[in-house]
Amino acid sequence: MTVAGSAGSAADGRDKVGVMATTPDPNSRLVYSSDGGRVRLPTDTATRRPSAGRTAAADSLPVDPGDGWVRLHRGKSARGGKPGTLVVGLAGTEAELDAVLKRCKQRIGAGGTRQGRVLVIQGEHREKLRALLEAEGHRVKLAGG
Repeated sequence: MTVAGSAGSAADGRDKVGVMATTPDPNSRLVYSSDGGRVRLPTDTATRRPSAGRTAAADSLPVDPGDGWVRLHRGKSARGGKPGTLVVGLAGTEAELDAVLKRCKQRIGAGGTRQGRVLVIQGEHREKLRALLEAEGHRVKLAGG
């Protein structure tokens, strides 16, 4: 029960309930609601930060121009800051790409994976990969740093 006159008037900046009326701060956000509990924002799984229109890691891979050259890129994105060598532009089926990836990993002694048509070798091995791929008959360029 409230006593008349106990709530502040509009002249002193308070509303009828007695709480100061403020404008929303752009640096603050709702973190808990009594209706639904903790409020979660969609997060980017790689950085654990709220996503703000960022592209996926697969979208940041180099694109094959289709000119017959195999390009060896240096990259660190989506690997926690660790270097990787990206092999782009190899022709062949997915089974042939897997076979090339297996040979590269065995001869270099590093791990790796295939993301679409891009081979990703762990570590900085562009010179070793260049010699290996040229020995197999590919035209190779060093690209991206």
